[in-house]
Amino acid sequence: MTKIVSMKIIAHIHSDFTEKFGIPRQSGLVDSLRARILFEPEYRNADALRGLEGFSHIWLLWQFSQAQREDWSPTVRPPRLGGNARMGVFATRSPFRPNAIGLSCVRLICVDLDAPDGPALTVAGADLLDGSPIFDIKPYLPYADAHPDASGGFAPVETPRLTVDFPQALLGHLPADRRDAVIEVLAQDPRPGYQHEPGRVYGMAFAGWNIKFTVADGTLTVTDVLPLD
Repeated sequence: MTKIVSMKIIAHIHSDFTEKFGIPRQSGLVDSLRARILFEPEYRNADALRGLEGFSHIWLLWQFSQAQREDWSPTVRPPRLGGNARMGVFATRSPFRPNAIGLSCVRLICVDLDAPDGPALTVAGADLLDGSPIFDIKPYLPYADAHPDASGGFAPVETPRLTVDFPQALLGHLPADRRDAVIEVLAQDPRPGYQHEPGRVYGMAFAGWNIKFTVADGTLTVTDVLPLD
């Protein structure tokens, strides 16, 4: 007999990504990204965070809020394999799962107990869409959670990064505290693994701006930066 289990949303995250396109494929790949976690009124209790400041990293258990489906498929097409080969859903980190739940390890920058909407957490390296619901937060334990000898299956190493050509005249449109992050995000190659059309112009929503770019011969060139509507 199937048992229905309900989960409470304890917080939401606020990031620079208002669309899925461009979000790093894993947490921790772009450390210069900053995001803020704000708790729901029921959980705005400083006592619940007592001792968290002693940890450098935390786990976030969250919901792929834009990947929910009524049905599910036992296989998916991982972007890492070019979108052509199918793998078992439980052998991937695809958002299209029986339960649309994500798990991310992020660096904890600060615990702000005195914020007007606090307590609040500032984190680095999050791979979450703006507004994503968070179900739980747990400390990362280096002696238990790190396994240097682990094997990576069909994704044994990080994908090669692109060289980013971001003209200063265009980069200047962005706030100074977002420039390093956007360059690192672009270097991760935001394009789908199956979509490498020469000359195609892509657009990535980031921090209120639409970053237009093309990719050729391992170099990503930003062609325009426009305010989002």
